[in-house]
Amino acid sequence: MRGEANAPRAQSRANPPTAASRQSAVLDSAHLGDIEGALGKIKLTDTDHPRTFKTRMLTLLAIIGPGLIVMVGDNDAGGVATYAQAGQNYGYSLLWVLLLLIPVLIVNQEMVVRLGAVTGVGHARLINERFGRGWGWFSVGDLFVLNFLTIVTEFIGVSLAAEYFGISKYIVVPTAAVALVAIMASGSFQRWERAMFAFIAVTLLQIPMLLMAHPDWGRAAGSFVVPGVSGGFTSDAVLLIIAMVGTTVAPWQLFFQQSNIVDKRITPRFIGYERADTTLGAFVVVIGATALVMTADYAARVTGSVGKFTDAGDVAHLLGQAHHVLGPVFAIVLLDASIIGAAAVTLSTSYAFGDVFGIKHSLHRGFRDAKQFYLSYIAMVVVAAVIVLIPGAPLGLITTAVQALAGLLLPSASVFLLLLCNDPQVLGPWVNRAWLNIVAGVIVGVLLLLSGILMATTLFPDLDVVSTSEYLAAGIAVLTVLTLVALRLLQHRSPAPPPVAKIDESEKDTWRMPPLALLEPVTWSAGTKLGMLALRGYLVIGAILLVVKAIQLGRG
Repeated sequence: MRGEANAPRAQSRANPPTAASRQSAVLDSAHLGDIEGALGKIKLTDTDHPRTFKTRMLTLLAIIGPGLIVMVGDNDAGGVATYAQAGQNYGYSLLWVLLLLIPVLIVNQEMVVRLGAVTGVGHARLINERFGRGWGWFSVGDLFVLNFLTIVTEFIGVSLAAEYFGISKYIVVPTAAVALVAIMASGSFQRWERAMFAFIAVTLLQIPMLLMAHPDWGRAAGSFVVPGVSGGFTSDAVLLIIAMVGTTVAPWQLFFQQSNIVDKRITPRFIGYERADTTLGAFVVVIGATALVMTADYAARVTGSVGKFTDAGDVAHLLGQAHHVLGPVFAIVLLDASIIGAAAVTLSTSYAFGDVFGIKHSLHRGFRDAKQFYLSYIAMVVVAAVIVLIPGAPLGLITTAVQALAGLLLPSASVFLLLLCNDPQVLGPWVNRAWLNIVAGVIVGVLLLLSGILMATTLFPDLDVVSTSEYLAAGIAVLTVLTLVALRLLQHRSPAPPPVAKIDESEKDTWRMPPLALLEPVTWSAGTKLGMLALRGYLVIGAILLVVKAIQLGRG
């Protein structure tokens, strides 16, 4: 908690706290004030308007942004490539996976919504202060590495789109980098959000793209309802399913949306609207992914290239052969997805950077007022772009590393999220309901299973994925039972958690987390400690093995 005590003093010298900031954990005064969204504005003093349908719609329009942007940003260059691979190699048969991802996305990001609106601080800061600097650096350090590699893959997507149009990547990649910096460094949250909405509007091209691909709606409906895989559940099919989950439920999403909600100044009063924003985004991302799968299936069938996926750029060329308009449209969608993804992932990292080091980190501030925040963003964009432009750079290895590292971090990110959402010191009356904990626990278990499969097959490519999946599923089930037994046996010896004052339901919409330095320390049960130590061991061993594997691949 020492960092929490130091940060407010450093903050107060350059940024005197307001009455509101003294009553909550909000440390940057730029995170307090009127909500200035791309589609509307809500004044801090507007609390007594009649709740008519018109006012509700105007409020929703002003709030919409963080949930929609984080979801659309998840259909980035890696997402486009993964969904295109699913369509080209397996047709419509994997559409059921996308349908199952909707509740996973909504449950995970809804917890983030409450954390952002109630606490007023970013995800990285909460982990750092509630679980200690060791866990904070462990999780955020991994995030920095993963996010940076992801940004590199976004520029790979930019270069593939440029290649389709015959434009040199040495022109398009630097141009995209400049555009990313210009979008972010305007000193206005509202201008940034409007620019992001403009890029989101371009993604609507996926609808006419799908219609031009002559979709078979009956076959698509059947594939959504009945799980199956064309050709059976082979190792390649299982790995692709894991990739679809990994590219859709990414760790950076948690950090981005929470910090973006804080930066947009959304408070508990607007949680319902932000939930609607998040739910809308979940459906939008799945509709876009569906369009990509079905369009790639059309390209494969028309050109006779079923099962021959190489990369997203090749899919654009195949579509160009099948239909003279589809190729350019797909390339534009890929370029647009890469830019949205790069903007969201880079900003997620800069937000986390500001959280960890206690510096100003708001899009409401200009460059002069938040130099470190903006410079961290610019540095990541520039370095990632330069790597893609280096002749002979191991871009394929980077892409593989992103998938493996994302799989490694998936369970840990969700575990921290679940712990924070059950911390009454942090969320007060907004803590998780029992049913939500059950659902989230199942999700964490599934993510852990998928993570284990992906890690095992990355390190040992000759493994039988189907058999490995069965063994890991059985192992996780046994481990869960043993953990529950250990929890029952050891919980009695753990100190009781500190009492939390009861909060009246009428005060729920105005309750916010107090300053972090004033909260009671976290007390973990023996079972929780055991589980967290096991998780840390898994992450350490996995990271070491990944480094060894990368060195082996680098040596050929």
